[in-house]
Amino acid sequence: MEGTVITVVVVVVLLLLVLKRGMRVVNQVERGVVFRWGRALPGYRQPGVTFLIPFADRMRKVNVQVVTMPVPTQEGITRDNVSVKVDAVVYFRVTDPVRAAIEVQDYVFAVGQVAQSSLRSIIGKSDLDDLLSDRERLHEGLALMIDSPAAGWGVHIDRVEIKDVQLPESLKRSMSRQAEAERERRARVITADGEFQAAQQLANASRIMSDTPEAMQLRLLQTVVEVAAEKNSTLVMPFPVELLRYFDRAVKKIDAEVGTGSAAVRTESVPAPAAATGPAPTPAPAPAPAPQQAGTEPAERP
Repeated sequence: MEGTVITVVVVVVLLLLVLKRGMRVVNQVERGVVFRWGRALPGYRQPGVTFLIPFADRMRKVNVQVVTMPVPTQEGITRDNVSVKVDAVVYFRVTDPVRAAIEVQDYVFAVGQVAQSSLRSIIGKSDLDDLLSDRERLHEGLALMIDSPAAGWGVHIDRVEIKDVQLPESLKRSMSRQAEAERERRARVITADGEFQAAQQLANASRIMSDTPEAMQLRLLQTVVEVAAEKNSTLVMPFPVELLRYFDRAVKKIDAEVGTGSAAVRTESVPAPAAATGPAPTPAPAPAPAPQQAGTEPAERP
């Protein structure tokens, strides 16, 4: 009887040791890939407690969280022959733990190398303006280039972003001068456009005031009110220009009337020649002088 009890106790202890040796815990962020006698099983173990066959099974845990991996700075020459330095960041995660554990030795290192080569390739295919302004398209193309080989490793590329583009100092100065010149050009165009619109409005206002002289008088009174609103001891009264024009037109009219009257007086003082009804009379010939005798002196005039 005692021997039977001892045997049962020994068997239970051995079973507990076997269960303890074969029991594994898989975390929520991991998946377990089981190798039985060196061969991977088709499926993977879900999070929780799992049991392995002692001395036959070996489990490898694969993290399925999103991995954020910075890509080292890569130096390259763009398509428009500008030397730049670009660094990026890659976000990826494991979608197939079995393939990630079998197909590639170190999927993190492999994704990093593919990201570096793809970044250098995208630099050579792009212009500087694309690297600075059209980054969304470059992000999509870079993610596609990295995801092509990574899909065979059970890895999915979530997103790739270019963090910074380092330019040469000489190019930075040239770009700053270009931007300054562009802003100055815009400022001049805006100023000229404002002056043009102001001139148009002033022309419209002048036409309205010329059609209605009362508007000019109202404008004059408004100006007087604006000047009188200030606490001034002197009130400046603007002299209307239209009054000067009125005097100018009056003087020109008087001069024209005086000039017309003088011309009429001169015309009346000079008699007009009578109209000839017949042939003009022939003037009589002048008498010829008498011949002077020799030795005779001409008579002296009294």
